[in-house]
Amino acid sequence: MTFKFLYRNLLLFLFFSALIFCDAPLSATDSNGKEHKIEPLLAKVYRQEDVSQWLVSEKLDGVRGIWNGEKLHFRSGKLIHAPKWFTENFPAQPMDGELWMGRGTFDRLSGIVRKKIPVELEWKQVRYMLFELPDSSGNFTTRFKMMVNLTASAKIPWLKAIPQIRLNSEEELLKMLDDVVKKGGEGLMLHRADSLYHSGRSADLLKLKPWQDAEATVIEILPGKGKFSGMMGSLLVKDQSGQIFRIGTGFSNNERRDPPPVGSVISYKFTGTSKKGLPRFASFLRIRPQF
Repeated sequence: MTFKFLYRNLLLFLFFSALIFCDAPLSATDSNGKEHKIEPLLAKVYRQEDVSQWLVSEKLDGVRGIWNGEKLHFRSGKLIHAPKWFTENFPAQPMDGELWMGRGTFDRLSGIVRKKIPVELEWKQVRYMLFELPDSSGNFTTRFKMMVNLTASAKIPWLKAIPQIRLNSEEELLKMLDDVVKKGGEGLMLHRADSLYHSGRSADLLKLKPWQDAEATVIEILPGKGKFSGMMGSLLVKDQSGQIFRIGTGFSNNERRDPPPVGSVISYKFTGTSKKGLPRFASFLRIRPQF
């Protein structure tokens, strides 16, 4: 590897190290210099629950967008440069939801919403799908009814509440998961029906997928052998708990030729953990966009 390559990766590592694994509230500043606190509710992983006490929806694989009543922001607090027409008739009510274009469109959507100069035609494909009303009173069942009424009265075609349904058993839950995944969906979200709104990672919001996913930081790019000679063979990564392990599957040949740089944060999927706490069958998903 050249000195220039190593130097670039070192700079990236130092930069991203200051950003990763932070669930603390971040502030956002709008064009008028006014600061807004972004304190989203974050999900834990579903284990086993009395399903009848939850409202269930499809987990949309989109980009999270938080409307503070004036501006639309990423979870990080950075401004989303949506076209003026997209948000100009949004209600003053703070809203939390997913920018979405449909199943299997995350990469294309990510490219659209990250542009500082929005492309009008591209944004006409984007919808804002609500799943929460931050700081609103009442339990989640009440807040969902408020979301339905809010979007109906706003009469904005691209502003919708994500449908929430009641199920009676875990058998029904797993059948719904299977149906969603077969249609190209990612999984399910469960909101505790009687929970009041609060921010931070909470057992009142759960995610259920056929596999688990997590994030890790790239600490070394390991060379390939055989058919991957001259390309990346695997990544040595470090997860949030400090565990270090390799990820060698899930990459396209283009990604092996131009692998995620040292210091970048990647998402990976896995099936359970070993006795040592290491992820089993870890497979690369994508580089985490730095919104």
